[in-house]
Amino acid sequence: MQYVATAIGAASVAIWVHLLFFRGGFWWLPYRPAAGAAIASAPPVVAVVPARDEAAVIGRAGGSLLAQDYPGELHVLIVDDQSSDGTAEVARGAATAAGASERLTVYTGSPVPAGWTGKLWAMRQGIEAARSWAPDYFLLTDADIVHEPGNLRELISRCETQGCDLVSLMVRLHCRGVWEKLLIPAFVFFFFKLYPPAWVADPSRRTAAAAGGCMLIRASTLDRIGGIDSIRHEIIDDCALARRVKSVGKVWLGSAAHTTSIREYRGWRPIWDMIARSAFAQLGYSPAMLVVTVLMLGLIYVAPPLLLLSSQAPALICGASAWLAMSVALAPTLRAYQVSPLLGLVLPLIAAFYAAATVASAISYWRGRGGYWKGRFQAPIRGINL
Repeated sequence: MQYVATAIGAASVAIWVHLLFFRGGFWWLPYRPAAGAAIASAPPVVAVVPARDEAAVIGRAGGSLLAQDYPGELHVLIVDDQSSDGTAEVARGAATAAGASERLTVYTGSPVPAGWTGKLWAMRQGIEAARSWAPDYFLLTDADIVHEPGNLRELISRCETQGCDLVSLMVRLHCRGVWEKLLIPAFVFFFFKLYPPAWVADPSRRTAAAAGGCMLIRASTLDRIGGIDSIRHEIIDDCALARRVKSVGKVWLGSAAHTTSIREYRGWRPIWDMIARSAFAQLGYSPAMLVVTVLMLGLIYVAPPLLLLSSQAPALICGASAWLAMSVALAPTLRAYQVSPLLGLVLPLIAAFYAAATVASAISYWRGRGGYWKGRFQAPIRGINL
């Protein structure tokens, strides 16, 4: 038993060596499209924005799309998904204020049919309505995303010059409050650890992912994979779409510096709910994977600082080394979000928070309340696939 602490410490150090040097350099965050990208052609694009009770943010989001400096044809189609807060009126008002009413359409969505998640049903309706403009690309984006003026130009440039079928950006999330600074950079860090962008872009690897806030996809590729219908029941719809696309084409995932989400997380609970909505779905609704995930989070993040309490020098050294490694790994993300790098020392507590939210996600699923979002429970019931 005297060597257990040392063995745990050695395992934690070995894992961090792997993460730092052999997982695609995910922690560096260098995955940004070039600003001011030139494009040889400007194919027609329709931006499809599902919006359910988004009156507080849809005006700025829609206005940013209408203000793109894209030289080609761009139409914005907002799908009002059974909103009760005047989302449609706010969207139309923003278009009128921008003098671009002719380039914005508000489509009134119908109720969600069985077998669909709400967001995907709204997207599907928007895409079908958008076909009247015969776009070469669809920009699938959320109602809380404010796009920098050159964002679409840069996405199109990458697709056209590199032959990508799907280009996606993890937008800069809102990070101003205390809880946001504590928890949001870690969310981005964990996402890229799961889906290293270098691996997503590598056609020889199976890793595929996208960030649903900003996805540009070729219309022909979307048709080739069977459209949104092929992922209609998915909770983590962005990554499901990326997997489908990568099976037939090329995917690229990056991070945005100036395209941002304006959705605020006022306190820890909204962030908890964001994690709990889909964490168990990420694990394939598997109890075994839940146990493994919690144990691994404990080994990788929580054990290192606890090992500093050990009386064994090797265990103490391993614990300190692993704790230092995780702090170093998180530092680039903290810097990108203009948060003190010292916050990396709190990553063990942050990881414990994420582990607890993941367990809560499983409990909600088992109670038949999984995938809750905007008044809807969207996860399949207790393992019954839709």
